[in-house]
Amino acid sequence: MSKRKSPIRNRPPKPSKSRDFSQNQGGKGRSESGAKGPRPGDATSWRGKGSEGRSRSASPHGSKGHFRDQGPGSGRGEFRGEARGESRRESRGEFRGQPRGHAGGREQPGGPYWLYGHHAVTAALGNPERKLLRLARTGADIEPGEVEGGSGDWPDWEQVPRDILESWLPAGAVHQGIAAKVHPLPERGIEDVVELAADQEQAVVMILDQVTDPQNVGAILRSAAAFGAIAVVLTERHAAPESGSLAKAASGALEHVPLVRVANLARALETLKKGGFWIAGLAAEAERTLAGAKLKGKVGLALGAEGPGLRRLTREHCDLLVRLPTGGPIDHLNVSNAAAVSLYELVRDGGADDSED
Repeated sequence: MSKRKSPIRNRPPKPSKSRDFSQNQGGKGRSESGAKGPRPGDATSWRGKGSEGRSRSASPHGSKGHFRDQGPGSGRGEFRGEARGESRRESRGEFRGQPRGHAGGREQPGGPYWLYGHHAVTAALGNPERKLLRLARTGADIEPGEVEGGSGDWPDWEQVPRDILESWLPAGAVHQGIAAKVHPLPERGIEDVVELAADQEQAVVMILDQVTDPQNVGAILRSAAAFGAIAVVLTERHAAPESGSLAKAASGALEHVPLVRVANLARALETLKKGGFWIAGLAAEAERTLAGAKLKGKVGLALGAEGPGLRRLTREHCDLLVRLPTGGPIDHLNVSNAAAVSLYELVRDGGADDSED
């Protein structure tokens, strides 16, 4: 079984510079290009098709799932970054070091956004495909973890007061004193996933049918990276957008596992089938368990949101339906937990030999 090539290439990191956040900027912000002064239209250089707005509930069709698509910040609050006690002037973005017109903690859909936390920022620094606009920290002694790869062409570090950094982030964000403003990653198509798996005998792709909670999607990305899945596929609409909270939950996995958005999930499943994938849908009423199906080779595992589960059309395009052997007083799992258990089941017989000599 050939190993998946990591999108992170090993490149020597370039030493970064640091500069103190000026206390006398008087509303003049550092532009994304590094020049002094605010740049009109900040955060309007759009890439990607994620929708940072409100999400709708999934279609009523389909079966009851094994899992819950619920969690803190489910589709809400991602861009409500005003800290408690902020003045009205600050909530409009009119504070030192931030360009006017940029509301604290809010970003344009599909435009630049803030990553935060050591794992998310360190992984972004090591990803040559990630375009970094700003790097901010609350103290000179706060450094990212060991960075492997990356272009090394990073913006200078800005040292900012904690309250200013928090005003740029979603309310309650656990930032650990470090953040990076970035462009969304380049878009990938379902054909790229097929091409990536072309020379592999075994490959796993996670397919999410209208999973809207960024915490769940981030956790699934983290499990996908841990168990060697080559991609996570979700819909363009009614799905969690690429965001700081998603990246935080992914703990750096967003930079390693492609997050592929498709306009038509049923058509994407057919493309995967033509590329040699068997598509299994997780559903509570399935006769066979995932372990009993003994799936090998290239597998796409489809999971839906709690309640509606997989939509009717998605189910119809699956080759088979499987279930997890849950029971007891609570017979369902959160979607991210179900994904982790399923990934383990799919790879436990086909992974590297872990027997002792």
